[in-house]
Order: sequence, then structure tokens, then C-alpha cells
Amino acid sequence: MSNIQEKIEQELEQAREACDSSGATSGECAAAWDAVEELQAEASHQRSQTNQTKNSLEKYCDDNPDAAECRIYDD
Repeated sequence: MSNIQEKIEQELEQAREACDSSGATSGECAAAWDAVEELQAEASHQRSQTNQTKNSLEKYCDDNPDAAECRIYDD
């Protein structure tokens, strides 16, 4: 997930630069902000899918991988 956050930060910077150089009402500025919005929507979608598919024990184990309840034994 941090990879998409890094990409969002990069796109935000590019959008700011595009709007500064081309003007706030330019097509380039609008396209740059559309790219930011698309990435933010994808990040939100990924977060919602992750939260929906995991039960409370899985979420707990993600946060506490060393807990006794989260041990995985090989057969």
C-alpha cells in the first residue's frame, strides 16, 4: 500500500507544478488532478477490499504477528 501512497505524492507534486506553469484552468492542470483523483480512488478501493476480506483474527494477526494466536505450524 505504501507504493500507491508514494505514487500519489508524486502525482500531487506534478499536479501542483502543472497548475503553476500552465494555469489553474488549463487542460494540463485538470488532467494532472484527475490522475491524482484516480490514484486516491484506487487506494481507497484497495483499503476497503482488504478490510472486507479479513476477519477480526486476521486483522489482529496483521498488527501482532508474534502473538500466540497467530502462530502458523507447518505439517
